[in-house]
Amino acid sequence: MHKDELLELHEQMVSIMETFDDMDDVDSGIFEKYKGLDVTPNDVHKSKSEHKHAVFVLGNGLAKVMSEDEFSDAGRIGKRMEELADDAERKL
Repeated sequence: MHKDELLELHEQMVSIMETFDDMDDVDSGIFEKYKGLDVTPNDVHKSKSEHKHAVFVLGNGLAKVMSEDEFSDAGRIGKRMEELADDAERKL
């Protein structure tokens, strides 16, 4: 995936996160790890690896919000996103 495509994906995922953030029944702390990264889609000067890591961390948070438990489809996706985020972090 090219960096511009990754930035577009990142932007779309942030939009979804903001929708969940506005919901009263969603744990507000679920996206804290992503927000702590300080990497946004507008940070075009940051590396592709940093954005990739941010997308995986954000994807994990989104999957957690949508999952019923760790064995649901979204739960399994969340677990895989966590693994990918850890791998991407080691490569930073």
